[in-house]
Order: sequence, then structure tokens, then C-alpha cells
Amino acid sequence: MAANSICSSLSVHSMANKKPSPSATRTITSKKSTTSGQVKLLTRVEQLKLLTKAEKAGLLSLAEKSGFSLSTIERLGLLTKAEEFGVLSAATNPETPGTLFTLSLGLLLLGPVFVYLVPEDYSWQVVVQLVVALVSVLGGSAAFAASGFVSNLQKSD
Repeated sequence: MAANSICSSLSVHSMANKKPSPSATRTITSKKSTTSGQVKLLTRVEQLKLLTKAEKAGLLSLAEKSGFSLSTIERLGLLTKAEEFGVLSAATNPETPGTLFTLSLGLLLLGPVFVYLVPEDYSWQVVVQLVVALVSVLGGSAAFAASGFVSNLQKSD
């Protein structure tokens, strides 16, 4: 008898014919709009006057003296290659500055940790320590600078 009263209180009702509540039919949308959040890379380059700064620093004439001109870039297809590798689209990706910053921290920590953990019993181990420390400091510094640069490019005024 007790089993019958328990079974009757645990009855299952079919949901097949019921309409869902209005709150269940809402769609979830992202707070970020894809059109307003788009980075206009060339507009930011113009706003920051990067080409003018490069010219004043002598970088354009140095590149030209080295045989690296706009016609060389076009002939070698460097912009196409950059897009194939995702470099240009990464500059507009909002996650890129954070990723570069994390990479820079990892690289800057790698050097001292590697030097600490690798013994100095043989001269080749010291050379490996030096190479890893040098690569991690240069790579970490470059990633940190690139993070700031891309973040600055992505800012909207």
C-alpha cells in the first residue's frame, strides 16, 4: 500500500503537447556586435601616423637601400603569404594581444627556469643554457612589444 502512494506521487507528465514558456523560447545573443567591433587596420595605421613615423625614423629608406621596396613585396607575394599564415587576420583578432602577452610571459619565465634546472657540469650545458636564455629573452621581449603594438592598433578612438 505504501508503494502505491509513493508511485502515484511520482507520476510523470508528458511534455509533448505543452507549449514552452516564453522564457524558454528566447535566443541567446552575444553582447558583442560583429560590425561595431571590427578593427579597421588601415584606418588605425593612418590615425597613428605609422608610415610618417617610419619615414622620419629612416626605416623606409633603409628598407629601400636593402632592396626591399613595395614592388619587391608585390613581386614576392609577401602580403598573400602573410594572409595565408594568418598574420593579417591575427592583427584584427581581439584575442591576439592577450595571446601574445601570455606567450611573452611564458618565454620570459622559461629562460631563468631552464638555467636553474639544467646542471652546469659540462661546457655544452652552459652553452645550451645561454642559447635558451637568449632566445627566451629576445622572443619574450618581441612578443611583449608585439602585444602592445597590436593592442594599440585595435583600439578605437
